Amino acid sequence: MDKLATTLLTGYLSSTQVISLVHYILQAGNASDAEAFVRELALRVLLHGDALMTIAQQLEQKGIEKGMEKGIELGRQEDCSEGEREATLKIARTMLRNGLDRNMVMQMTGLSEDDLAQILP
Repeated sequence: MDKLATTLLTGYLSSTQVISLVHYILQAGNASDAEAFVRELALRVLLHGDALMTIAQQLEQKGIEKGMEKGIELGRQEDCSEGEREATLKIARTMLRNGLDRNMVMQMTGLSEDDLAQILP
């Protein structure tokens, strides 16, 4: 970070070159928090601070979007498994009301005795 900041402070690079360099560093490097890296660099290199903060904001937005995608996917998985459970309970309730043996219902649905106790007393 120190060597990079010193190099950027020399003023030999244009904003476009700085942006290209930082994008390359982010792609080739292995920073655990790329956004924090760029924000720190922007604080040290005020000459190119605006360009660097733009990169940091883009990284932040990308992180937000990835987080939202992950949340939506997890929500779908939970809804699916919750929906499957509700369907299984409904089927088990119908089986019990039609006189099927409780042990047979548990074997066929994978539900436990406690699960069956909740759906029919």
